[in-house]
Amino acid sequence: MYLLIPAAGMGRRMKSDRNKLLLSLLDRPLIAWTLLAAEASRHIDWIGLVGQPADWEDFQQILAGLSLSKPVAFIQGGETRQESVYNGLQGLPEGADRVLIHDGARCLATPELLDRCAEALHHCPGLIAAIPVKDTIKIVNDQKIVEQTPNRNYLWAAQTPQGFEVQLLKDCHDKGRQLGWEVTDDAALFEACNLPVTIVEGEETNLKVTTPVDLAIAEFILRQRLA
Repeated sequence: MYLLIPAAGMGRRMKSDRNKLLLSLLDRPLIAWTLLAAEASRHIDWIGLVGQPADWEDFQQILAGLSLSKPVAFIQGGETRQESVYNGLQGLPEGADRVLIHDGARCLATPELLDRCAEALHHCPGLIAAIPVKDTIKIVNDQKIVEQTPNRNYLWAAQTPQGFEVQLLKDCHDKGRQLGWEVTDDAALFEACNLPVTIVEGEETNLKVTTPVDLAIAEFILRQRLA
């Protein structure tokens, strides 16, 4: 199984002046924990790290300290996550037919979650890891007036990894570029092209580290896990 890790973003909401994946979490950069999960996965054989050239020297130093057994290719990212994944798809090895895409900032995803998604991808064209929504969700208008309360029995919070048949996802990205679609995840492109997306049960601890509070929560979870 091939894995793409979008890692080209900055840490604006983290109030950092550099790529947030280089920030430290228990004496390792965030991206290191993501890479270690991929290394421990039984199904992932190849890793594509999609980032900006300015970060490659740091990424190389991190990889040198991890001594991974699986090959890691550097692929230049874009201005948005959507552009970065598009570039990552073009950088896949020839013959790649299925791919998992996992945000580098979700550094607490377990190897077991990666493996569940890899196994499920052999039986469907597209999937996302997700968890049921616990909170009551409100749909509001521009004046912050509640307009609707959807039934949360049908609401799931999307995570990564997300997995797809490579050619189908490439076709969706091409169509999205032609029509000017702007999306925040690849499943939205699949949905816009009327392709089915299957849910794979995610993990409560698979949070996306975006703010300083997220980083503190991730540290707590990781300490509990390592203990």
